[in-house]
Amino acid sequence: MNEFGIIHWNASPEILSFGVLTIRWYGLLFALSFISGYQILSYIFTNEKKSIKDLDSLTIYVVIGTIIGARLGHCLFYEANYYLSNPVEILKVWEGGLASHGGAIGILTALWIFTKRKHIKFAWILDRLVIVVALAGFFIRIGNFFNSEIYGIPTNLPWGVVFELRDAIPRHPTQIYEALAYLVSFVILFLIYKKQKGDLKEGLLAGLFFILVFTSRFLLEFLKEVQSSFESGLVLDMGQLLSIPFIVVGVVLTLRSFSLKN
Repeated sequence: MNEFGIIHWNASPEILSFGVLTIRWYGLLFALSFISGYQILSYIFTNEKKSIKDLDSLTIYVVIGTIIGARLGHCLFYEANYYLSNPVEILKVWEGGLASHGGAIGILTALWIFTKRKHIKFAWILDRLVIVVALAGFFIRIGNFFNSEIYGIPTNLPWGVVFELRDAIPRHPTQIYEALAYLVSFVILFLIYKKQKGDLKEGLLAGLFFILVFTSRFLLEFLKEVQSSFESGLVLDMGQLLSIPFIVVGVVLTLRSFSLKN
């Protein structure tokens, strides 16, 4: 931090490198999101006397759904022309490029397949899964901060960050803003779950998740630097346009939950 209070950030995205093997902060935090999520869901499944074997299967479905959905979301939502012209490039996940909205769609799709095959109620799983997805969002945005990516527009605020790996301009640390918003969302959802447990209304947590997470995303997009050139000049960017349907679904699910009897 210099005398004007602006923070300078130049951390390497890499933690360690052993020849062809490289351990990156983003990958570590991405893995931590699944590890912590599994531990929390294990507590929930045990608490509600559900099969841990089903949780193990669910974890595999969610991991695959997240990676495929997030990758396709980035390729099709943000750089469709390039990836449709070079489809093989879609497979190069290690080069980066994951979209949270695509990840959400991928998780919902994987969850639907899982519940159909296991004959488990979709709403029951979704209400519990969203708790850990909110926490995963926190870890992933911290990973984005280490990568010096998805940063904000220039600012003169005392907590502005100069991402030295990108340029010398103080910017909003939107990755941190978003990470904190998701962490707060996780705490709210988990506390509601612990308080209500058996009295939890179907769809309530899922609805609140969509409202909290995607409203935060929608608002914080105003502070972000443009991610793709085609977004320049648009009133709402792609992240905001994709957030609106999730917010609407969240409102519907929340209102519906209050009309249900336990």
